[in-house]
Amino acid sequence: MNGSDGDLERALKAWEETVAKLKKEPRSRFPCTLVPEEPILYTPLNLKGFDPNRDLGTPGSYPYTRGPHENMYHGKLWTMRMFSGFGTARDTNQRFKYLLEHGQTGLSIAFDMPTLMGYDSDHARAKGEVGREGVAVCTVEDMQTLFDGIPMAEVSTSMTINSTAAILLAFYVAVAEQQGVRPDRLRGTIQNDILKEYIAQKEWIFPPRPSMRIITDMMAFCAERVPKWNTISISGYHIREAGSTALQELAYTLMDGFTYVEFGLQAGIPVDVFAPRLSFFFNSHMNFFEEIAKFRAARRIWARHMKERYGAKNPESWRLRFHTQTAGCSLTAQQPENNIIRTTIEALAAVLGGTQSLHTNSMDEALALPTEHAVKIALRTQQILAHESGLADVIDPLAGSYFVEALTNRMEAEAEKIFKTIEEMGGMIPAIERGYPQREIARAAYEFQKAVEERRYVVVGVNEYVDTKEKPPPILKIDPKVERDQVAAVQKLKKRRDSGAVKRALADIAAAATENRNLMPPILAAVKRYATLGEVVEVLKAEFGEWREPPTYW
Repeated sequence: MNGSDGDLERALKAWEETVAKLKKEPRSRFPCTLVPEEPILYTPLNLKGFDPNRDLGTPGSYPYTRGPHENMYHGKLWTMRMFSGFGTARDTNQRFKYLLEHGQTGLSIAFDMPTLMGYDSDHARAKGEVGREGVAVCTVEDMQTLFDGIPMAEVSTSMTINSTAAILLAFYVAVAEQQGVRPDRLRGTIQNDILKEYIAQKEWIFPPRPSMRIITDMMAFCAERVPKWNTISISGYHIREAGSTALQELAYTLMDGFTYVEFGLQAGIPVDVFAPRLSFFFNSHMNFFEEIAKFRAARRIWARHMKERYGAKNPESWRLRFHTQTAGCSLTAQQPENNIIRTTIEALAAVLGGTQSLHTNSMDEALALPTEHAVKIALRTQQILAHESGLADVIDPLAGSYFVEALTNRMEAEAEKIFKTIEEMGGMIPAIERGYPQREIARAAYEFQKAVEERRYVVVGVNEYVDTKEKPPPILKIDPKVERDQVAAVQKLKKRRDSGAVKRALADIAAAATENRNLMPPILAAVKRYATLGEVVEVLKAEFGEWREPPTYW
């Protein structure tokens, strides 16, 4: 111990003795957090062994703790990408144009439940769900309508789709070609993160191992044909929405990422060919400093593993880039205007954590899909942060904070412990098959809800500061005519297309699945002949089967 450390320890001891005599105000505490009860003051003593050169570096350089790009927001503000989709493709096309006119800089598509689960709009299991919580897209014609009047060579598009991602990507490429846009000019991201579906969101179709085969086929296809496209957006967002802690979100998401890397390598694709097109998608929740530490730790962990464990040589393979969405599960149906403040805090954490892209939730999303009024406020929230707050002026302004650096280090260390536990089970897929991450998330969700119900954690307007006289705001309602029109359009297409050409194209998909050929070229050929989403899925189900989750107990 040097003299200055000794002086600091003595000063801290005296301060602690004084604080112990003072009145302590009861306070709400965010449950399931890494932030300890003590200390309430951080000093250099909490950062023993910290090496700024090793642990921080500079922005845009290994290990990327301070950001993935050298000049960060001085070079380009984060992309303002509002998640949008409802009703028919025509309805959502109009919402896209509204957002672009109001300053949105990228598109993000929300699909309805039948599309997510692989059913055409006219399927019996789609009844009552068409266009309800996203846009219905089950044919290439729907995708044509969705991007009518939108230049696909100029806009970056994100698609939140997983089990049916290969088919939606094929729709997108086919429509771009109709616009005269070559696949190598397309920019965007498809979520395509099937592992987090088994862990959290539960929108799977096929078993894990065939699903991973589809994903590696997409990696290889895009590396050759659509090189600017991010083939997987490895998503912690839905893990957090299911009730995980920030640490679990960090660890399970990165472990999913490592699993995709390993499967890509097993498929014979060089790591530096596909890894630069992997991106991430994180949640930004209400525990402000913990969220910032999570983002910073994620970049450092990914860079180190990619370089040291997987032997990547290209710095683009080390560089973790991510989109952020504010926490939907933090929004309340009670006093929905309060959600504007919640979203602002979460967006601020995402920007201070160095996000490349951001969606801000609308205040009414705990009640329904957002109205135009609500979504404009959410977009304006980002624009005010970007242009009025000074946030973009300085890169990683919290670097060197005793608290933030100590928390970043602890996030990294605790995540490594979870990696080790999963590796001892044989990896993420065996862990999922055993129900390990599912149980841990369920336990964390229970603890959070218990803290709210016992009022150990205050949710304003829900368990404190309740307003019994509040009136519900106007919400977006989907006209039942939307479903009738969409069903009629699908059935009309099926009658007028060349059914023989469709059957031959579907048979080629089945043959590719059996022969272990890349599935993307025959899927693309089939959708160009107007095969529907549901028809392609049925072919793949016949080859791969369906997945049923094992019961989980804890």
